[in-house]
Amino acid sequence: MKQTKDFHLKQFSIYGGQSGMAVSTDGIVLGAWAGITEHSRILDIGTGTGLLSLMCAQRTQHATITALDIDDDAIQAASINIQNSPWSSRITLEHIAVQAFTPPETFDHIICNPPYFNSGVTSNWQARATARHTHNLSHLELLTACQRLLKHEGGASFILPNAEGVEFIAMAQQQGWFVEQLCQVNTTQRKPAYRLLFTLVRYPTETQQTQLTIRQDNHYTAEFINLTRDFYLKMS
Repeated sequence: MKQTKDFHLKQFSIYGGQSGMAVSTDGIVLGAWAGITEHSRILDIGTGTGLLSLMCAQRTQHATITALDIDDDAIQAASINIQNSPWSSRITLEHIAVQAFTPPETFDHIICNPPYFNSGVTSNWQARATARHTHNLSHLELLTACQRLLKHEGGASFILPNAEGVEFIAMAQQQGWFVEQLCQVNTTQRKPAYRLLFTLVRYPTETQQTQLTIRQDNHYTAEFINLTRDFYLKMS
């Protein structure tokens, strides 16, 4: 039985179990960057081990978070991680596909580190294949669900590889979404962006464009440290 690596952060720990997806820089960056507010009702689509839900809870005192996943092992790991955290009373875990999720109220913010492989060989490890490939949740299905579940004045934040992010944004704009924030993430200043962080909204707005460089001269940049210091153990 394959085991996902555990990960310890400053205020909580992640037990990986057999969830298939270890804590990644992508998840940490998205959880720290997303524009959630203190009194938000937040939906975490494809929560995995619960990382993004826990980060949102840490960043706020009153926000409530609903976390969804379809994978049995992910739900088991997320349940343990949420119960062991200081914020279990504010996080609700649902074992359900977002396509079938019908809550009584819509949400102020949606956060999602979505599957991004549209083609190619899938992992033999089913949990990892579910987390990384779009077979169970296409990007069109994800956008359709967000349109249904998000308040009109709300925002939905994502992270994707650069090429997939550009395609996702184009698809969203065709459906009437607008890009409120767009952050190009690169590992060093000499390398092109390898990830896109972006927030979509349903109302016309000017796009705020920024850039995040992770390392410079073999050290983390000040901007990356400032963004993630509340979470990484060795980031002061």
